[in-house]
Amino acid sequence: MSDAATARRRGRGGGGAARRAERTAVSIETARYIERNIPNFEVLNDEALEIIEANAEIVLEEIGVNFVENPAALERWREAGADVDGERVRMPKGLARKLCATAPSSFTQHARNPARNVEIGGRNLVLAPVYGPPFVLDLEGNRRYATMADFNDFVKLGYMSKWLHHSGGTVCEPTDIPVNKRHLDMLYAHMTLSDKPYMGSVTEPSRALDSIEMSKILFGDDFVEQNTVMTSLVNINSPLTFDSIMMGALEHYAAHNQAAIISPFIVGGAMAPVSVAGTLTQVLAEVMAGVAYSQLIRPGAPVIFGAFVTSIDMNSGAPTFGTPEASHITMGAGQLARRMGLPYRSAGSFNGSKLPDAQAAYETANSLNAGLLSGVNFMLHACGWLEGGLVSSFEKFVMDADQLGTLHKMAAGVSYDENAQAMDALREVGPGGHFLGCAHTQANFKSGFWRTELLDYKPYEQWAEEGGRDTRQLAANRVRKLLADYQKPAIDPAVEEALTAYVAKRKEEMPDAFV
Repeated sequence: MSDAATARRRGRGGGGAARRAERTAVSIETARYIERNIPNFEVLNDEALEIIEANAEIVLEEIGVNFVENPAALERWREAGADVDGERVRMPKGLARKLCATAPSSFTQHARNPARNVEIGGRNLVLAPVYGPPFVLDLEGNRRYATMADFNDFVKLGYMSKWLHHSGGTVCEPTDIPVNKRHLDMLYAHMTLSDKPYMGSVTEPSRALDSIEMSKILFGDDFVEQNTVMTSLVNINSPLTFDSIMMGALEHYAAHNQAAIISPFIVGGAMAPVSVAGTLTQVLAEVMAGVAYSQLIRPGAPVIFGAFVTSIDMNSGAPTFGTPEASHITMGAGQLARRMGLPYRSAGSFNGSKLPDAQAAYETANSLNAGLLSGVNFMLHACGWLEGGLVSSFEKFVMDADQLGTLHKMAAGVSYDENAQAMDALREVGPGGHFLGCAHTQANFKSGFWRTELLDYKPYEQWAEEGGRDTRQLAANRVRKLLADYQKPAIDPAVEEALTAYVAKRKEEMPDAFV
């Protein structure tokens, strides 16, 4: 038995050191994932849905999709009954949808702290932070390349954020670590600095394997093979192209029962048609092909119907966010996902602004609310996104994380039980009175309204006396406070030691590479 396996077995057994770590750790409150009690907004009628579904089948049968530099994938498709011509795969009508039928409609992603487990699918919404930016906007206002120290701070902020259910993945790209090794440090940070669920690496197939091996150290071999402990992002090279890097990662994750988001990368007018219906046709065709392929690897492997959606400014070529067209696509794709019986990923704190300003707030609010109403089950980029996804902003992270509380409150719907009817309050106060001191208000004021932990509602005089701070300044102060208050969640020392040893060993096995 290897040293790592020995440590894993010892650690999972729960020694005295593990129990002491649990007793001394401070528990951070995390809200349960959202369970909607409001209806989804359906922008498409049945006729429109049927047309889009029929057109997607035509795309797969007549145009086809490319699986590039992946002979094994082409052979799998050939054996499944597809027409393979070079790297082009054309699927007979109904083949992709039939293969997709084995994918589960929902699944549990386990966290190392079982209290943080999330159920992805149904009427649930799981919120995860920004993913992928190479730059950060720091508290001094500097836009610079991200470092591993920045990454660790974002993971800590995510752990401290009440309304965020998931630790995410590449919350920023730590450019001070070699490309071929940084995934190890990022996974280690998620596994040790937080106890929320996390995402695996997809930037090279071997890095997906590292993610699986490190997860086995954290959870145990058998647990990982029998349960889902990672949800990872597999982007499609829209239009209609599946590259060997992303498919290689998908192959490993599906084989080991780990979840993948099959997500077209849509920029309307550039990588998809300018029309909503045309874009939805392409999205559906790409998702069906990707999900079907995951089921060729392992029937029943958990997957999520993904749709990253933006449009393009036809004057500058820059992506635009928070637009009506993006909301229409997000809502329509949600309907298509539900008709396929698949969990749905879309929306986020999207905006194109360079600063956490009014533009960022308007566009983010549009995107977040569209996601809630669209029936999204997994919302990546729910906080921290800036400048079209090029920048992770500390200030915007906490601004967005605070606003995620409004999604929880909105999704809860309207209660009409005896207490909510408030007839006793109406009788007590009567005509011309006020409700501030009545018994019903005193009993319910703490939970009656959503309350911000960031925004300022003080009278002008008090606000001015305290320095006249704007929202960005308030956010910077909150970032500093959260990081100062952070305490690492308990972890079995033997497991942490085994993770540290695995990271060191893997780094020693390969020279640094920055490509």
